[in-house]
Amino acid sequence: MVQTEEGFAGRWMLVFFGFTNCPDVCPTTLSEVAAVMDGLGDDAAKVQPIFITIDPERDTPAALAEYVPLFDAGIIGLTGTPEQIAATSETFPIFFERVEEAAAPDGYTMGHTSHLFLFDPDAGFADSWPYGTSAEEILADLEERI
Repeated sequence: MVQTEEGFAGRWMLVFFGFTNCPDVCPTTLSEVAAVMDGLGDDAAKVQPIFITIDPERDTPAALAEYVPLFDAGIIGLTGTPEQIAATSETFPIFFERVEEAAAPDGYTMGHTSHLFLFDPDAGFADSWPYGTSAEEILADLEERI
């Protein structure tokens, strides 16, 4: 299924770029997103959390379909071709690269920007939080906005 920003019109979007084989940053951030969504209560319907893979080689639709629901927060997982991921990443202030690492699954890991991005209901950039920002802080900021 093809997703476009029009599909999220009228909702705030929490966007995170990562990969399913990430050992720490990605699951920690997605757990924080889940806590934020839970904390929003009825306002959660106004926010769409989105996880965009930077590792389309391993993160197939099937892999994302297994991984993303583990966080139980209504997160939508998106993948595409390497070219689509590269084009999408150019519209965000992010960096990612493949890093050869013998001990990692398939012999590599991914280095990447670990910010969580917020977009307003008109798909305009609103804010970002660095890795390690608590769910409570993100929730308080988001509640003021929506």
